[in-house]
This record gives sequence, C-alpha cells and structure tokens, in this order.
Amino acid sequence: MSSTPSRPRTAAAITVSNRSSDGRREDTSGRLLAEALREAGFEVDGPTVVPDGVESVATVLREKVAAGHRLVVTTGGTGMGPQDLTPEGTRQVITRENPGLAELIRREGTRHTPFAAVSRGLVGVVDWPAEQGSGGTLVVNLPGRPSAVTEGMEVVAPLLGHVLDQICGGDH
Repeated sequence: MSSTPSRPRTAAAITVSNRSSDGRREDTSGRLLAEALREAGFEVDGPTVVPDGVESVATVLREKVAAGHRLVVTTGGTGMGPQDLTPEGTRQVITRENPGLAELIRREGTRHTPFAAVSRGLVGVVDWPAEQGSGGTLVVNLPGRPSAVTEGMEVVAPLLGHVLDQICGGDH
C-alpha cells in the first residue's frame, strides 16, 4: 500500500433477516461476521439486525456511512427469494459498483457449494460528500448462511487494506 488511511479502520456488520430481527432465529451469521471483521483488524459496530427490504437496507447503510465507517458488510438477503432485497437496497446507496469482488466471492463460494452462484450480492463504494472528508465506504453483501459469511470474509479480508487505501486516493 502506498499510504495509511487517515481514518481509523472501522467497520459495521449488518444482518438482514426478518427471522433474526423479530427474534425467531439467533443471529449466528452476524456474530461470525463481527468476529471476522475484528480478526481482520477492524473496530466493529454491530452486528446490527434489520428486517428484509429495500428501504430497511438502504436506511441502515446510509446510517453506517454517515457514522464514518470505512467498511460495511451485510449478511443475508442476497438470494432469489421474494424478500431477498439486499442488493436492491445496496444499489440505492452505493456510488460505484465493483463487480470483480462480487464475482470473486461467488466464484470462491462455489468451491464449497454450487448454491453460491445463486447469490446476487453486490460490492461497491459510497463516495463521501466533501463535508465528511476524503474517501468513502466499501459496502460488501455476503449471503446469510454462517459458512458463507466465513468463506466470504476469507476471500475479502486479504484485499481490504489495498481497496480501502484506493478508496481514500492511494496509489494502485
């Protein structure tokens, strides 16, 4: 990396699940996600649990970006079900998509299960407004299965320093 980001390495973990948000299911995926983010060297906010839906996802993403988090990772809501709307909510917030990282997560996931190819998760950047400072927030959508969270973070974690440095204007 060419420089150290000027902001602390903070991340937010978000679980998107109707069953976890209303207490019918324990949020195992969110707990695993927060642990993986800590292991990757981040101060972690969450996991925050929200119900499925475009607006619930977009709202929580905007809140975490406004709080200055450099990284926001979601788990859940990336499948083909009628309530799996995390990508749609994410698309309302991100400035630029990074299809390469999303494809890498899916490709590596298929080494464990062919169902990884069904994930519609996005990866993208939310560029910060000038009054918030230079840089932006990386948003990563991971599937909701606990093993998919672990596998997805194993793929993404080694790339985070470089990607976050670039988002803040670092050299390639």
